[in-house]
Amino acid sequence: MHTMPNIFAKTDLSECFKDLADQEYEDVLKSGCRVIIPQKNILFHQGDPAVNVVLVNRGRLKLTKLNEQGKEVIFRYISTGELTAAVAVLKNWDYPVTAEAIEKTEVTLWDKPTILQHMQKYPAVTANLLNTILERIDDLQNRYLEVCTEHVNQRVARTLLRIMRRAGTRTRSGIQIDIPLSRQNIADYAGTTLYTVSRTLSTWEKRGWVKSGREQIIITDPHSLNKFAEIG
Repeated sequence: MHTMPNIFAKTDLSECFKDLADQEYEDVLKSGCRVIIPQKNILFHQGDPAVNVVLVNRGRLKLTKLNEQGKEVIFRYISTGELTAAVAVLKNWDYPVTAEAIEKTEVTLWDKPTILQHMQKYPAVTANLLNTILERIDDLQNRYLEVCTEHVNQRVARTLLRIMRRAGTRTRSGIQIDIPLSRQNIADYAGTTLYTVSRTLSTWEKRGWVKSGREQIIITDPHSLNKFAEIG
C-alpha cells in the first residue's frame, strides 16, 4: 500500500460530495490522502482505532467482521464513489470491521479534524453523509428482518440481487457480478451454510436463472430471481 498525489478527477464520484461545485470538490479531494491498495491487501483491521474516513475512488473493498466464534462474516462491499468508516471516526470508535481490497483499489482518506472542517464549511456534505448513514442503517434492518422472517432460499436470492445491483455489469449472457464471489462468500453474506447455497444455486442453474463458475456468478434471469425473492 502506498500514497500518491491527490489529483482532482471528475471520475471520483461520491454521493456525499455530489452537491459541491467543481472547485469545492477539488479542494475537498486535495485535503485528503490518496492511497493505492494492492489486491487482497488490508486497509484497516477490525479493532484498530478508527482514524480515517475512506472514499473509494476506484476498485472495491470487502468489509468483514469476526463473530464471537471467530468466523469471518462478510458485512458489506464498498464500491467506487462510496464512503466507509465515517461513523466510527466521528464517534472515536474502533473500526468495527476489516477492510480488504478485492482488486487493486484507490482510496482517499480524511482524518476526523479534516472531515469535520468540510462538514462545517459545506452543509450539503453533512446532509448527504447523514442520508448515507441512514441508508446503511435501513439496509442492515432489512437484512436482519430477512434472517428473522424469510426462508433461506429467499435470503440467498436477495443476497445475489443486492450484490448484483451494486456490482453488476450487463453482458450477452445476463448480468455478471464483477467481484470474486465464492459460494462460501454468498453463504456468509446470507447467513446460511455452504451446502444450502450450493444446493440452491444448482436448482436455479437448472431453471436458467443463474450461471455459476469459480468465484463467478451471472444472473441470467433477474426477473425470475427477483420474483422468487419477493414471494418465495
